[in-house]
Amino acid sequence: MELPPSTLDALTLVGDSVHIPDAQFPHFLEVAFRGVLNSSERNAIEDLKGIPSKDSAAVKEAYSGFISMVIEAAKQDKDIESLSSLLEDCKFPPERIKAVVTGYQKNKAALQILLSSVGTTPAHIVDVDWRLDYYVKNNHLERVNEAVYLINLKTELQMTSDEFQ
Repeated sequence: MELPPSTLDALTLVGDSVHIPDAQFPHFLEVAFRGVLNSSERNAIEDLKGIPSKDSAAVKEAYSGFISMVIEAAKQDKDIESLSSLLEDCKFPPERIKAVVTGYQKNKAALQILLSSVGTTPAHIVDVDWRLDYYVKNNHLERVNEAVYLINLKTELQMTSDEFQ
């Protein structure tokens, strides 16, 4: 899996027990996976207790790198071996690799469903209201003499990812 160097550096912070203590690592993983799956909990990392306040910037960087890795892994449907290999390259200890892989396996189906609901196609147009007006003059000019088309497109409602949950 190809990730930018900044994301790999952030993942190295996740694997380092200096920035995220071993006691807080399971909570970090739980908050991260919940943040990906539920938009109302995306900033829950700020409420994570037990992490020294001097490392808050490093923890936020680690959080963003971890989230990027999880989303990219789900998007590419990565298997456990390739994910473990990536984490080994980022100097994760074996216990943390096992915890990340377990969390990824547990949430993989939900992540892929969530990613499949993200689309780039525009909404389907179901009706059009339009009107043609002809302006002879307006407040600023004596004569305008131009046609103005007013078009209102009605689309069917699309289900958002927040409604999915």
